[in-house]
Amino acid sequence: MNIGLFFGTFNPIHIGHLAIANYIVEFTDIDELWFVVSPQNPLKQKSSLLDDYHRLELVNIAIANDIRFIASDIEFYMPKPSFTIDALTYLKEKHPKQKFTLIMGADNFASIHKWKNYKQILNNYNICVYPRTDIDIKQSKEKNISIVNAPLMEISSSFIRNAIKNGKEINYYLNNDVYKYIIDMHFYEK
Repeated sequence: MNIGLFFGTFNPIHIGHLAIANYIVEFTDIDELWFVVSPQNPLKQKSSLLDDYHRLELVNIAIANDIRFIASDIEFYMPKPSFTIDALTYLKEKHPKQKFTLIMGADNFASIHKWKNYKQILNNYNICVYPRTDIDIKQSKEKNISIVNAPLMEISSSFIRNAIKNGKEINYYLNNDVYKYIIDMHFYEK
């Protein structure tokens, strides 16, 4: 089985994440996609980051009716900050018969040289790259890197957080149950 690993803080998970995940499992050779909820990306600021539990719960709510998707909290139990290579090594040891493919946006791929042990990632894992606005990524000569033509959606978690903080209606950008959970819990209002 080829398992796609979609790492992110998912703060919050939105329809853009879900559309990309759906595209990946429908139009590539990935059989199952794991949303790996990261405690914090070492290359990003921690401002307005919900607690790990709440972000994992939002992912679980968003994917509840789709057996192709799994929410993973493996990085919660690893040293902080969490690094992708450490999670990949752990998963490979725990699931030696599985094939893992890293799913990332073109923006992350363009900065992969800043990642811990990035050459080890590039040499030992398949990477599936989806497009992002204003990032020009050409098809790689490396056979383990594939550029997919997933729909380009200009939506971000920071856009959603700012919209909620400013009292805007954002229900169409989120799964209905995720939206309800965020509103009921008063997340991102301050």
